[in-house]
Amino acid sequence: MGSRDENEQAGGQGMPNGSATVGRRTQQQRREETERRLLDAATRLFAERGSRSVSLADVGRLAGYSSGIVSHHFGSKQRLLAAVVQRAQQFDVPTSGTFGLERLTAALSTYLRTLRDRAPGPQAFLQLWSEAVAADPVLAPLFAERDAWFRGLLADHISSGVDDGSIRRDVDPEAQAIALVGLVRGTALQLMSTAADAPIDVLADQIMETVRRGLAATPEAAPSRRRARRTSPARLTR
Repeated sequence: MGSRDENEQAGGQGMPNGSATVGRRTQQQRREETERRLLDAATRLFAERGSRSVSLADVGRLAGYSSGIVSHHFGSKQRLLAAVVQRAQQFDVPTSGTFGLERLTAALSTYLRTLRDRAPGPQAFLQLWSEAVAADPVLAPLFAERDAWFRGLLADHISSGVDDGSIRRDVDPEAQAIALVGLVRGTALQLMSTAADAPIDVLADQIMETVRRGLAATPEAAPSRRRARRTSPARLTR
């Protein structure tokens, strides 16, 4: 019997002629399943050990495949890292309320609660981010792009809040976005290290109240005093 990766690469070969379409679909499903298992394994290993001490062979073995399957699907460790970072950044946040301050606090709160709900993805993200801070030549460019996007998202919410009157007019959106990323990233790093037992929900509520009090144009403008208008979830990348 061939190995799992050999069978996976063979795809639908040998299927009956009348099943060609089904065979192609099965091959695609097998490929997607293999990539999911590889990303799951890589995410777990990166969360536990960082990227430098993890080889492609380590990822393949943990996923239950031979060492060469990771290269077959991703080509290089750099591309595997990029895929892990991209997937680890994604989480769903409800689009709620018509005010910028509401949308801002919803995004920040969901970011923190995701640490619990989607482990070990956020842990891998933060582990790799700490390596990027140390000027890792592979990770630094990846996170420069991702962090710029996240700061831009928060700055847009802040600008919207200034325009709609929920956030003070003297708040600088770009500067405040940098401060808020530092706040939630610093908190997240503590939650995955020295403050691992802290209750995330209580901590998130306290931080959001601090943000509301610090940014609200008036006490009445704080989102906690207004009823949120919920719509469909949106995909957010951290």
